[in-house]
Amino acid sequence: MFANWITRVGAYLVDSLIAAPFAILAAVLGGPGTDAETGLPTGPGPLYWVFIVLAIALSGYNRWFQAGKTGQSWGKKALGIRLVDEVSGQPIGAGKAFLRDLAHFIDSIICFIGFLFPLWDSKRQTLADKIVKTVVVKG
Repeated sequence: MFANWITRVGAYLVDSLIAAPFAILAAVLGGPGTDAETGLPTGPGPLYWVFIVLAIALSGYNRWFQAGKTGQSWGKKALGIRLVDEVSGQPIGAGKAFLRDLAHFIDSIICFIGFLFPLWDSKRQTLADKIVKTVVVKG
């Protein structure tokens, strides 16, 4: 049985909250400063980049490696859903999970309508799911 839209959104929100502390730390601790001599704003400091890299690494591990290997990111696991290949029903691997996230760009450039496709699609797929031939199922 295919996962419903609200459960998918919930899993995405959980996944987003996992990396959010690093993004917040990047903005707070490493954000732009002010040049002491001129008083002009400066670019982000080294801590900004450290926390941004940590946020991307954690999110990538969760969404690409973990979800690709097991079918479940931490958010999907918390909400009891899995990402699988449309044909085989098996986890899709890290590479295809990464491509799926890239394909979500298509979902977003059409006013985010692609993310709403699961509301009316028979397999509850986003456009990204259709492109890489994946489905999100219960369990």
